[in-house]
Amino acid sequence: MKKIVILFCLLLLVTACQPRSKSSENAQVQVKVAQVVSGQTIEVFGMGDQPNLISQVRLLGIDAPDLQQRPWGNAAKEHLQALIQGDSVTLEFDVERQDKFGRTLAYVWKDKVLLNEQLVKEGQALFVGRSPNHKHDQRLERAQQWARIMGLGIWNPEKPMRFTPAEFRRQNR
Repeated sequence: MKKIVILFCLLLLVTACQPRSKSSENAQVQVKVAQVVSGQTIEVFGMGDQPNLISQVRLLGIDAPDLQQRPWGNAAKEHLQALIQGDSVTLEFDVERQDKFGRTLAYVWKDKVLLNEQLVKEGQALFVGRSPNHKHDQRLERAQQWARIMGLGIWNPEKPMRFTPAEFRRQNR
């Protein structure tokens, strides 16, 4: 019994001394929106050391139609603009904070609403999980199932989007 108690105390000591992961530090930041670039990209002020520097932010877990993918691309952009309504949002980070193009990767919150999820739920974007960022994948996947069942936006059976945004970009670039 004495050995078990000593082992338990050692285990508690080891776990208490573990360094906190960086992903939990600074996991959220409030920023001002400069503009909505597309249905999945915004430009913001207030990131990093220079508060007047504009940074591009790519919404995680979604793929919105390309702007040339009419009428869905413009609709997604306009919908994101309407959801933001104002100039301040909160960015929530996952494992990877930047993509290969240097854009910040984030989940975007406005008034306790996850805008990434809202865009998918209203049929304005597809859910696309991107490793290693999977924090809200379940929410996004359920939102997409809802949009498909309800025939919203890109899922409208009378006017469906024929190519995914990724397929469209491959064919048109």
